Amino acid sequence: MKPLIEKLTLSESTSFVARTYRTPNFEVPWHQHNEYELILILEGRGTAFIGDYIGDFEQGDIFFLGSNLPHTFQKSGNVITSAVVIQFLEGFWGNDLINLPEGAYIRNLFMDAALGLKIPNSYREKMAGIIRELEHQQRFARIINLFQCLNLMAESGDYITLSSQTPNTDYRIKQEEIDLILQYTNNNFRNKISLREVSKVVNMSIAAFSKYFRRSTKKTYIDYLNEIRIGYACNLLKDTNKSVIEICFESGFNTLANFNKQFLKYKSINPSTFRKMVKHQSVQFVVDHDYRILSEK
Repeated sequence: MKPLIEKLTLSESTSFVARTYRTPNFEVPWHQHNEYELILILEGRGTAFIGDYIGDFEQGDIFFLGSNLPHTFQKSGNVITSAVVIQFLEGFWGNDLINLPEGAYIRNLFMDAALGLKIPNSYREKMAGIIRELEHQQRFARIINLFQCLNLMAESGDYITLSSQTPNTDYRIKQEEIDLILQYTNNNFRNKISLREVSKVVNMSIAAFSKYFRRSTKKTYIDYLNEIRIGYACNLLKDTNKSVIEICFESGFNTLANFNKQFLKYKSINPSTFRKMVKHQSVQFVVDHDYRILSEK
């Protein structure tokens, strides 16, 4: 089965893509492409799958993805979601420019982008303004603005790497099968899911499915499923007043003990502490980008 490899659609007057995609055109399956991709989320929220990374995305987030890094952005429920998406091939401006001595820091940025990058708050707003302008600009101003974005990221070096492994360019994901698995899991994670059930979705044995999924995503299916459930639980802890035990079962866990164990594994804190952290500003914590607590002030 051949994978879906996304291709650029360019006009005669452009050398790279910069346009807004909105529901239902925002929703794309698990895929990869040769182009680098810069994404500004304009509205909506959901879950980002980038290499072996799983995490939330929301309005205002900016991601920069390297060439051939598998990814998909799955919206949360029935919300409307849109993003400005910029796609460009490395070296579309010619082979010499980036190889100049002044281009060394851009080369380093591209190497880091192989893992997928998320832009922090420190310069996210400034960069978002440039991206919004870029979509509507013409002629050489488009290239200048794209280089402004690359320069902001490269000069600061202040960005969050996401995936733990670079993509294997010798192995192409079977996009249709991974997309079926993601869709099935997103629709059913609140219920009990066995490896036998999910392997039947793609007509594989349990052993073949487990090997295929790990090779494609660099993690086991059970780890993936638990990350989805914990991410959903985090949203309930932030946005509702439901009890921890209610959230435990609503997120697909069968016991409170396992819920607490998995929450601690992925967030480095327990659910009650997480809720305290996000709802009570009087208590300040030092956390990383996935709400894993590092220290209390």
